[in-house]
Amino acid sequence: MFFKTLSGRFLLLSFIFVMIAEVLLFVPSVSNFRLGYLQERLELAQLASLALLATPDDMVAPELANELLKNAEVLNIVLRRDEVRELVLAMPITKPISQTFDLRDPGFFGPIRDAIACAVGEPGNVIRVIGQPVKNAGIQIEIVLNEAPVKTAMLEYSRNVFFLSLIVSLVTGLLLFLALQALITRPITRVISSMMKFRNDPEDASNVIEPNAAISELREAETALHDMQMQLISSLRQKERLASLGGAVSKVSHDLRNILTTTQILADRLEISDDPKVQKMAPKLLVSLSRGINLCEQTLTFGKADEPEPEIKEVNLKAIVDDVIENDLLRDTGEKVQLISTVSHDTKVAADPEQMFRVLTNLIRNARQAIEGTGKLGVVSVSATQLDEGVDIIVRDSGPGLPEKAREFLFKPFQGGARRGGTGLGLAIAAELVRGHGGVLELIETSEAGTSFRIYLPDSKK
Repeated sequence: MFFKTLSGRFLLLSFIFVMIAEVLLFVPSVSNFRLGYLQERLELAQLASLALLATPDDMVAPELANELLKNAEVLNIVLRRDEVRELVLAMPITKPISQTFDLRDPGFFGPIRDAIACAVGEPGNVIRVIGQPVKNAGIQIEIVLNEAPVKTAMLEYSRNVFFLSLIVSLVTGLLLFLALQALITRPITRVISSMMKFRNDPEDASNVIEPNAAISELREAETALHDMQMQLISSLRQKERLASLGGAVSKVSHDLRNILTTTQILADRLEISDDPKVQKMAPKLLVSLSRGINLCEQTLTFGKADEPEPEIKEVNLKAIVDDVIENDLLRDTGEKVQLISTVSHDTKVAADPEQMFRVLTNLIRNARQAIEGTGKLGVVSVSATQLDEGVDIIVRDSGPGLPEKAREFLFKPFQGGARRGGTGLGLAIAAELVRGHGGVLELIETSEAGTSFRIYLPDSKK
């Protein structure tokens, strides 16, 4: 229901409070209208008396006298001048005078009380009104009139004021509602939206709120939420990595022991033997050492809990790809694999350049090593497509394809290794870094003709 929401409550409360303010102003307004109406009758009565006094003998025809009284809406007029109280004009009164009102010093609460009594009182009363003549035309003027026209005019004025107050209340409530929406409700909704998005995918750093509220209290809340989300991301990654390391520690120990045992045997033979076959064993020694070092490095890297958050900015993708290829060529002493980039010079991507370098390095190195394992020539290519909402990066190789076990546990640390002796940490780290950008790393195809990985990075402005 709308009125159970924060916006609905704001709208309802705004309307109620404005209506209360209008009611507090309504009663004095009606009271002032009644005083003005009676004062106007006094002035009209004074004009009628002046018209009579302007005649030579202070006499007019009865028809003219009735016309003057009718225009003033009074029954009689008494004018006091020079300490003399004189009945100037009069017509027959059928009812006794029920109440007298003195307008010379009405006060504040008296007219309000009289207005309420007039509104709820019995119709047809005859009242006397005493006032001060204008322009010093005497000391005092009194009129007698029927209260019914006063009540009718006052009620009509009350209806008009009520509907006007209702319109003012609605407009004011709507303006207050819109102002509260812009200043409070929308920032709160933004915080709630960020919390829900973060709840659904706490590993995506793009779901972390960036404090930008103009109101200091809301900005403090956004800052606290931002800090909490960052701490949760760090804690989740630390626990995930520790859990993965804990489950794989026995496998790592076994593999590392076998690699180091083989290296030790070969090293012992180099020290005590002059066998010509030692030259053939040297490459195996180097490979074993390389595997051991690589395993240790990747395990230690994956086990770190202080992986920095990506510093996302707009960078040139081709420059990163060229840097990765050049760096990989320096490590590769053979000429069996050709590395190709078809990324255009104007392709921009929203990413952390260092982390994107690591992602592409892992993918390209895995592809190159897979091709080298076949002993055949091959190609690894990198291409990119600029989309409206982001960038698609394709890393494709002409290698032998991924084995069934690697596909089943792809992106799983210590389980998804595609080559013998591999740990699968490279793909796991790459996938985690891409998720930190709010993107996706996925396998799109693999067969004997080759393997293709897709990196999707969203535009940070969308």
